[in-house]
Formats: sequence, C-alpha cells, structure tokens
Amino acid sequence: MSASPTGQRIVVATADTLTTRMAGPAIRAWQIATALAREHEVRLVTTGRCDVSPPVSFSVAAVGDRGLREAEQWCDVLVYQGPVMAGGREVHDSDRVHVVDLYDPFHLEQLEQSRDLYPEERGRRTRAAVAMVGAQLVRGDFFLCASEKQRDLWIGHLAALGRVNTASYDADPTLRSLIAVVPFGVPDRAPVKTRSAVRGVVPGIGLDDDLLLWGGGVYNWFDPLTLLHALDRLRLRRPQVRLLFMGMRHPNPGVPEMRMAREARVLAEQLGLTGKHAFFNEDWVAYDDRQNFLLEADVGVSTHLDHVETTYSFRTRVLDYLWASLPVVATAGDALSALVEERSLGLTVPPGDVEALDEALFGLLDDKALAAACRERAGDVAHELAWERVLEPLVEFCRTPHRAVDLLDPATVASLTDARREATGREATGGTGWRRDARLAVAHLREGGPKQMVARAVDRVRRTRWARR
Repeated sequence: MSASPTGQRIVVATADTLTTRMAGPAIRAWQIATALAREHEVRLVTTGRCDVSPPVSFSVAAVGDRGLREAEQWCDVLVYQGPVMAGGREVHDSDRVHVVDLYDPFHLEQLEQSRDLYPEERGRRTRAAVAMVGAQLVRGDFFLCASEKQRDLWIGHLAALGRVNTASYDADPTLRSLIAVVPFGVPDRAPVKTRSAVRGVVPGIGLDDDLLLWGGGVYNWFDPLTLLHALDRLRLRRPQVRLLFMGMRHPNPGVPEMRMAREARVLAEQLGLTGKHAFFNEDWVAYDDRQNFLLEADVGVSTHLDHVETTYSFRTRVLDYLWASLPVVATAGDALSALVEERSLGLTVPPGDVEALDEALFGLLDDKALAAACRERAGDVAHELAWERVLEPLVEFCRTPHRAVDLLDPATVASLTDARREATGREATGGTGWRRDARLAVAHLREGGPKQMVARAVDRVRRTRWARR
C-alpha cells in the first residue's frame, strides 16, 4: 500500500457489502477510497460483509464495533455514510475530522421501506433513522451531498440543528466549505464490452430485439408496475421489444426481496409478459461485468413513484446509462431526470402515466436519429461526471483537513449540546427511547443486515403487544 509521506491517514467506512457484486453505497465508498489513496494512506472498512481482494493502493476489511473505534482512533480523517457511525458517544466526542457523506437521504427512504411494518415499529424505525441523521449533522466537520436540490434539504436540517450559526456563516457565507455537492460518478474510462451478456444469451431475447434495461434492483420507491403496463401496450406496436430487470437479488444477503419486486413479478405474469417481453435476472450483476449488459441495451429505463424520497434521490443507475451512452427514459421529479431534460439525454414522463411512458419508449426505439443524438450527448455528460472530477471537493478538503469552525468555538459547542441530545434521542419522552432504538437498529443491521433488523423489529412489536394484554 503506497501513500504520500505528507498525506493523511484516512478511513472510509460503509455499512454496505464489499464484494465483486456491489450496490451503490459500496461502489461510492470504493471510489472515494480509490481517489483519496492517490495522496494518502487509506483504509476502507465495512460493518457488513467483506469478500473482495484489496487493491494495491488501500486496505479493505470488515470490522465490528471495536474495529470501527480502533479505525477511528488511527485516522486523521474519517469519511462515512449511512448508519455506520451512529450511536456512540466516543465517536461524537472524538477530535478527528469527520466527513459525512449524505448522498443517500436514508431517513426519507425509510418512510417507504418500512411501510409494511406494524405502525408502532414503523414509527420507531423512522425516528431512529432521523436520530442517526441528526447525530451526524451535529458532529460532522464537512458534508457531501449528491445535488444542489439535496444541498438545500441538508442546509435546512443543519440550520434546524444550530449548525448554520454566526461562526459557520462568518467563515463562509455560502456554506460551501461546510457542505459540498459531490454527485455519484461514473468510471473515468468508457465501457468496453468483454462478453455477450443478454442478446442470444438470455432465452427469449434475440440479437435483433429492442432491449429496454432496468439497471438495478426493484425497491418499494420505484414504479416497475407502470413500466410493465406501458410494455404491455408497446408490444402491440413493437412485438420485438424486450425488458430486462438487471438485478433482482441484492448483493447483501440480509436485504430481502421487497414488496414492489414481488408485485412486478405477479403483474408480469398476469399480463402474459414473463419470458416473452419481460425478463428478470435473478442474480446481481458483478460491478466489473455490468458494462456488458449496458452496452447491449437500446434504452435505459428508470421509473419511480411521486413522493418526497423521489424529490431528493439521486438515481445512480441513470449514471450507468449515461456512462454507456444509453438514451434514457425516466420519470420526472428528481435531480437526474432534470438533467435528462436539460441536456436532452432522453425523455421524461409524469409519474404513473402509462400512455406517456409508452410513447416515450416507442419514440426512442423508433426514431433512430433521436436515439443517436441522445447517445452522443450522454457520452459528453458522462465525461463531466467522471469520478475523478466529481470527487474533487473531497480530495481538496482532505489535502488540508480541518475541524468545522463552529465546532471549535466553546460557546457554539455548548449551544449544540442540547441539539446533539435531541438528535440522538437522549431526551426521548414517555420512555420511547429513540437513542436505544437507533442503537438496536444499527446493531441488528451490522450483525445480519436489514432482513435481521426487520425481523427483530417485528418480533419486538409482537412481544410488546403481548405484554400489554
């Protein structure tokens, strides 16, 4: 492992699975570690499963709570995302420089993900997520987000917690030195096909078929049902159309199949699409193999529901479409669909509009000149979103890392103490115990993933209800 002798010691921490089949959070953590390792000594750690060979430039390891504390004590700068560092007072009281990656507003995601739980447990889980977010916002020295729209959301959170104060404002009235936009990126090099992955390989998908690609998992905040209804209409005009859902089984074994994935399978069967026009790849495509799927597609599709999670999301699959110079059809309403509109990278449609989606898909498949123009522009945008470019604010910060100016001011820190207690749930009234719930949720998440966390949560609700009888 090589690093500059004048560089920093940096830990990049994630809760996601690090394997050859990585999802978005793990990919982002890996790319952050790669970029920072060019100038610093970097350790990438996960509280989840780790089954991947480390590169030459940085180390990779799975850690428990003790290992996480040891890593935090070793480093000069700690970069982390999601719930990985939630709940520990020793972390909040540390003098290390904390960089918090807020690209995934998981507290909003939780509103939809927990919809099928008992109301009491759903409330506990969403409060726990909000508590985790609040604790990170109170403690962080530098924050990353994925878009300007997200930045507005997080500045609102920071202001509500007292982090937009005279010290932080006087240091930088723009607050860019406190929270920077660092989108999800794409590889610096254009994709190269290394094998046939879909056409002539997947039974039912021929070499000359129209191929629509759903480039990732099927989660409750997405809308595959409108897409399947549109496909049912589209096949009447283009009988050669095929739709492939690229990854149904999440790489983290603790992540269960979600309700929307099951509903998509049922609807495809009911419409007579399964195996004829709609296909489900049961496994998760390896990170270094995904270009083979992308490069065989004609159109990349991303459809979602109309709710607050959508407003502040950053659909990383759309970036893969742009990396592969794919025309995009997406539901309007988020940052990347706005980019598709502004840069003419494809077509956007209103949420839940089957007819509009049918027309958009037909238009890009039928109008070869339009599709070619979208492909050319997509390649240009992908160059702008290369990891080396988008990570520059973080790279620059880590060259001269520093504590947030307001966290060095004793008066400001004193005023933030109550905010920290509020954020971590220490004050929980009526015995609700938000801080306890947050710690339990994180412990179950680290031990067995979201599947175990949900199972333990449901069991706890059942036991509580029994005790109340």
